[in-house]
Amino acid sequence: MKMLKRLLTVIVVVAMAFTVIGCSAGGNDSTSTNSEYVIGFSGPLTGDAAVYGTAVNNSAQMAVDEINANGGLNGIRFKLIATDDAHDATRVATNYASMMEDGMQVSLGTVTTAPGLEFSNLSREDNVFFLTPSASADEIPQYENGFQMCFADGNQGKVAAEYVNTTGYDTIGIFYKSDDPYSVGIYEQFKENLSSDIETVEALFNDTNSSDFSTQISTLQDCSFIFMPIYYTPASVFMMQAKDILAPDTIYYGCDGFDGLAGQMDLTSIPQEVTMLSHFDSNATSGPAYEYIQKYTEKYGSDTLNMFGASAYDCVYAIYGAMEKAISEGIEIPVDISASDLCEILKDQFYGDYVFSGITGDKITWDENGFVNKAAVKYVLKEAD
Repeated sequence: MKMLKRLLTVIVVVAMAFTVIGCSAGGNDSTSTNSEYVIGFSGPLTGDAAVYGTAVNNSAQMAVDEINANGGLNGIRFKLIATDDAHDATRVATNYASMMEDGMQVSLGTVTTAPGLEFSNLSREDNVFFLTPSASADEIPQYENGFQMCFADGNQGKVAAEYVNTTGYDTIGIFYKSDDPYSVGIYEQFKENLSSDIETVEALFNDTNSSDFSTQISTLQDCSFIFMPIYYTPASVFMMQAKDILAPDTIYYGCDGFDGLAGQMDLTSIPQEVTMLSHFDSNATSGPAYEYIQKYTEKYGSDTLNMFGASAYDCVYAIYGAMEKAISEGIEIPVDISASDLCEILKDQFYGDYVFSGITGDKITWDENGFVNKAAVKYVLKEAD
């Protein structure tokens, strides 16, 4: 189906190179009357997850401001519309309708996953292109108009394995939760992509034995590297129980489920190193990530500096870059282009040969499922004592 749609996309785009399409290509979308290109998103600007939504809003706005200060896109400025869903999926429909009424032509989708699933369904109906910075469920880009800048939950296993394959370990430990789709999905892809030269020692748990990990610790006690595709709560229990049993130079390596671990426990209370798969190093001392950190903290402080914001910054520039590339190829993108018509142009770029380099990765591409392809970073949450 995607290959057929991509063929249709090429036909539409070629036609648009010679004429400006004045009406929508489908759904209820109508031609915009904007004087600026309008980007919208829904995220938790209030509530328990507000630190993530605030980071996305701040970073996306910073990117928009920079682009506008540099002349916009062929002299046309961008505008960001941020709506608050408080990490509540039931608010997304209202936010979406409001943004469409205000002229949204392209979107960052949502910040978190549950609202993102609702946004995915709504945006499909109007053929609105979105590139989410942080809604990571595999189903988020299930339709052709959706893409992720973050690693998909299941795809994290592949990226994690690619990193481990470069570390030189002959044997590693794996600790995962056998009744959790998140953990199992990452585990299965990790094993599938792990080098056959690397042996594994595996220990698992489930909801019925998630408080006492003495057996699992015993199984893994000779491993100097342990991959843990689990959430931070059981990870913190394991680490506290294992701190005097496992060697002090043992390395724990997790995925995005480790995000928030520092708030769950005092990491300085254990001697081992704690790391996670990430696409952003908030401790970078050079390169694009460092430059972003300097700009962000100068403008907004460090309290909301996180990978969600870094990814959003890249999302805005990735959309801008794809539009710029399309124009260089002779495609017209008038300021009042409809969301559906712009979606067709952007899909052709993201499914095609478009390559983006930003602060969360170099030479970033997207596959036919909308999943991002970029290198994983070993982000150190706590160094070994």
